[in-house]
Amino acid sequence: MESLVIPVLILLAVAAGVSLAARAISRRRASAGAASGAPAVSSADLARQAAAKLSEDEHRRLYALIAQGQAMAAIKLYYEVTGDGLRASRDAVGALAAHPQPYRGPEAVPQSTEDDEDDEPQRFPYRYRAIASKGDVTREVSSNMLNDEIYGRIRTLARNGDTEAAATALTRHSDISMKQAREFIELLDD
Repeated sequence: MESLVIPVLILLAVAAGVSLAARAISRRRASAGAASGAPAVSSADLARQAAAKLSEDEHRRLYALIAQGQAMAAIKLYYEVTGDGLRASRDAVGALAAHPQPYRGPEAVPQSTEDDEDDEPQRFPYRYRAIASKGDVTREVSSNMLNDEIYGRIRTLARNGDTEAAATALTRHSDISMKQAREFIELLDD
């Protein structure tokens, strides 16, 4: 019986130590959560904040990488340009991909997304051709209201599963019907 006293005391001491360590960890997590105190930023707000940190050239390059499906390169570019941490850069690029943002210069006043619906799309001095194909089916859209950046945003929306928003954006920046836009977007949805 005396030989069991020492192992039982050691076992109790280990259990008490584990219990105290678990309590200390939970207190740290609770205090870290309370210390942050700032409300969580929505993904759309994060995208607006992230886009505001980019110059016009950086914005264009970042969206080109997103449109090409090069997420790691986009995160690296954002990380190098802004100096934010890797996790913050990953979150920002994810938000920018999910909520495409137009470039707004430093003097531009942020507009709400409802105002964006009413604005007339910009017309460019050239015609942009977008071609999508799957199997034997090929569709082409040609418009002077499209460019690489806008088409990249439309492709990103389609790849993220928001086909209606992609089709709406395509009809807004071209002279095709909603039915034709949906057919085109279906070919992009891989």
